[in-house]
Amino acid sequence: MVVPGRNHYTNRDGDTMENLIEVECLKHVYPDKTEVSICGLHFTAKEGERVTILGPNGAGKTTLLYHILGLLKPVEGKVSVMGMEPFNQFNELRKHVGVVFQNVDEQIIGPSVYDDIAFTPRSEGYSKEQVDQMTRDISHRLGIEQLLNKIPHYLSSGQKKKVALAGALVMSPKLLILDEPFDSLDSKSKTEMIGILNEITKEHGTTIITTTHDINIVPYIADTIYILNNGSIVAKGNPQEVFSQSELLNDANLETPILSELFTRLRNRGFEVNIPYTLDDAEQNILKIIEKP
Repeated sequence: MVVPGRNHYTNRDGDTMENLIEVECLKHVYPDKTEVSICGLHFTAKEGERVTILGPNGAGKTTLLYHILGLLKPVEGKVSVMGMEPFNQFNELRKHVGVVFQNVDEQIIGPSVYDDIAFTPRSEGYSKEQVDQMTRDISHRLGIEQLLNKIPHYLSSGQKKKVALAGALVMSPKLLILDEPFDSLDSKSKTEMIGILNEITKEHGTTIITTTHDINIVPYIADTIYILNNGSIVAKGNPQEVFSQSELLNDANLETPILSELFTRLRNRGFEVNIPYTLDDAEQNILKIIEKP
């Protein structure tokens, strides 16, 4: 069952956490008079929670992210991040937030990869030695040390994505926002990035908010899923709760994950299987079918 928003969240260690982010029925008017409203369920995120936002194009996903980042100011509604109003307290909040935009060419500004990753710690007044250590540490973590002296313009799309992620993580942010981070990545790079993001959440308690069109990877990156449709947050739940609602997904023009579709067909053929959400779950289901006398 898809459940409405709650005030508290129990993390994977069993600790109850307060909301790090709260968004309630915001409305924004763009310069061309286009109005975007995002109401329905309240949007919340807790410390160490991995949140994925799904929805068709034009549903308001990017508008929601920009309000959380403080790049837009709502005409109506509430946006609170770490107890601050993002737009009015942007300079304070940005010290604790990392972001990777969908078009990373717009955010990679350094003449070299090293300079781009080092930009924020330099701007925050860290010493040359500290900047160098931070830049090399995160580059090693992401496996891009060999790119540090390269000119970003000549990198592949996947390499640029990793450079942007390094720049977002170099200050060890409390909140990491990723807008379509897996676009242009090959299968191996996606797997590597998913592993890195999950390690960062586990080690540092970083809250990660992601938008993606790659619905099949969502179970690997999300504790909580929100679905936006026609300017409304229509659902909230874990992957099992959300992906079991095929009618809800269809209404939002979202595909059912391929594993869910496959095992639903098997159930319709009379096989007693649960609907899996990861390959490991699917493997166990198939082994039970094979081993059943």
